[in-house]
Amino acid sequence: MRIPRPVIGSPLQLLLLAASFALAGYAGVRLLDGDWFGVALWFVGAAVLHDLVLLPLYAAADRALVRVTVRRRDWIGYVRVPAALSLLLLLVWFPLIAGRVTDRYRPATGLSPDGFLARWLLVAAVLFGGSALLYVLRLRRAAKERPSAVH
Repeated sequence: MRIPRPVIGSPLQLLLLAASFALAGYAGVRLLDGDWFGVALWFVGAAVLHDLVLLPLYAAADRALVRVTVRRRDWIGYVRVPAALSLLLLLVWFPLIAGRVTDRYRPATGLSPDGFLARWLLVAAVLFGGSALLYVLRLRRAAKERPSAVH
């Protein structure tokens, strides 16, 4: 009986993996340097919030979308991807989009906190519009490839 040999990868892959671990380690040390307990609490809270609240919510929304589209399911991916990206951006930038940290943002960065809501809406519109455009182009290509009936 042969023992399976582990897949290690090329030397370049190993080098890139080692570099990414070193960079992640450096970022972790720098991140935890000041308030390590607050950062750790934030990570645990984010994991709990995601797993117990957000995951069931977007899984239920996805199931509802699939149930509504019983006949034509080929466009679901064209809704899922821009929705997921828009919601991810909303989740990451929510304090600035909602205007809750404007009094702390300007002194910390020197930048204006205005316009995050408008930019997020614009990015979401571009994502959904681009997805709709790709879907229409796919439908047109499929219609051209179908043989037409000869009468």
